[in-house]
Amino acid sequence: MDLRITGDEAADRLLSDDPLALLIGMLLDQQVAMEVAFAGPAKIRDRVGTIDARALAAYDPDAFAAAFSQAPAVHRFPGSMAGRVQALCQTVTDMWGGDAAAIWTQGDPDGATVLNRLTSLPGFGEQKSKIFLALLGKQYGYDGAGWREAAGAYGDEGAYRSVADITSPESLTKVREYKRAMKAEAKK
Repeated sequence: MDLRITGDEAADRLLSDDPLALLIGMLLDQQVAMEVAFAGPAKIRDRVGTIDARALAAYDPDAFAAAFSQAPAVHRFPGSMAGRVQALCQTVTDMWGGDAAAIWTQGDPDGATVLNRLTSLPGFGEQKSKIFLALLGKQYGYDGAGWREAAGAYGDEGAYRSVADITSPESLTKVREYKRAMKAEAKK
């Protein structure tokens, strides 16, 4: 898998190779540009030395928030998002033995099951969970039965609605255009 989300080769490689990094990137994808959110896991790894769920969950919260705040900040809300990342890592540790991929691999789950597992994670509402499920199915090799249906419109083939559809600078532009159109429609 070669994800191309951030425009930064090292950050994209981490997302491609590490399921927890991808999950953290999705968590961070709110109120910042997608590229910034998904580059966050690489910044975390570089600043604290790991992207391991157990280690991040146990990391001193003040030191973790300080690492988030270093320029350039991991997120525009470094303190609250550092806490959310630690809560997510604690849940991955407690429920999935520290293995983020188990959320979509353990027990060969279908799409509806993975969606349910995702929505039980801290910081993952229904929409974020559907987008992440679509990302898993479209680009990360997940092929559980019914994943497209469980992901709703985000699972549509040929759509450019979310990070699940970004495979190039051109597709990023299409996703941005779609999001702009949706925001304009919502303001009417």
